[in-house]
Amino acid sequence: MQGNGYLRCNADHCCYFKKVKSSFIILLLYVDDMLVAGADLEEINNLKKQLSSEFEMKDLGAAKQILGMRISKDEHEGTLKLSQAEYVRKVLQRFSMGDAKLVRTPLASHFRLSKEQSLKTEEEKDFMAKVPYASAIGSLMYAMTCTRPNISHAVGVVSRYMSNPCKLHWEAVKWILRYLRGTTERCLTFRRDELKLEGYVDSDFTGEVDHRRSTTGYVFTMASTAISWMSQLQKIVTISTTEAEYVVVTESSKELIWLQGLLAELGFDQVMNVLHSDSQSAIHLAKNSAFHSRTKHIDLRYHFIRSLIEEGVLKLVKIAGSKNPADMLTKPVTTEKLELCVASVGLQE
Repeated sequence: MQGNGYLRCNADHCCYFKKVKSSFIILLLYVDDMLVAGADLEEINNLKKQLSSEFEMKDLGAAKQILGMRISKDEHEGTLKLSQAEYVRKVLQRFSMGDAKLVRTPLASHFRLSKEQSLKTEEEKDFMAKVPYASAIGSLMYAMTCTRPNISHAVGVVSRYMSNPCKLHWEAVKWILRYLRGTTERCLTFRRDELKLEGYVDSDFTGEVDHRRSTTGYVFTMASTAISWMSQLQKIVTISTTEAEYVVVTESSKELIWLQGLLAELGFDQVMNVLHSDSQSAIHLAKNSAFHSRTKHIDLRYHFIRSLIEEGVLKLVKIAGSKNPADMLTKPVTTEKLELCVASVGLQE
């Protein structure tokens, strides 16, 4: 690729790009699968010829599917959709959930899962020995990683018990599968819109039962559709809601800087990157460089956000908790709130 005038992206070494006139030709590589994108069809065809001359290659034409994701474009409406409907249906059939009763949320609030619930009787052990718990988690994780941010929190919760799951943990996994059955056709829908990078962050203070750690949740959108998201337990035990939210803001800012670098290399210069938080106290703490006695215990690495704000790398903005789509990444939410979150990140039927 480099011999043919392409540059290797510093932010992602599996991405190669070349500027042609006023646009870019971009090649994405995943093991032996390639995806080429660009506005200049002649240059794309030249790239295909060059690659074919180097090694044996099969040209599948216009991109319709890659890595289990269906790609569909509508020139009239100006949309591009990424869907895993076929993959989800296969997963449901594999775990005999194709006819299961539908539910409206990925994880109900009555599931208070913990390690204390793990196997205790021989009967339970015999039952769980026949249950494909780890396999189901792996299948759910792939859907979560590619196109389904709305199940991130639920999958994160059930994956904590893979070493010793019990019947209740398995019921929670089946609940997620039942939710997917009712939302099989949901997909990420990208539209022709202003290419503005925005991030939304949230934290669930001490929501984990076993070690009382908080959950970090963030989602980044480009043109109002999700491009990056995460739901993960924090590495430290925080002692206040403000501290938990402050840690989330700092951790998500690292992802924002990476996305900013990737977009800049591909010609999308962002004037300002906005990070939305529903915690006013965390925003005040991030913007105030004074080292108060109440924050002396916070690890210095989490004050990284302050330098980013002072240098103008990002703008930290308050958002109402009722409008924050990152809520679904940290805790079980109501059906109404889930639908708002899903719509805010471009997940549509």
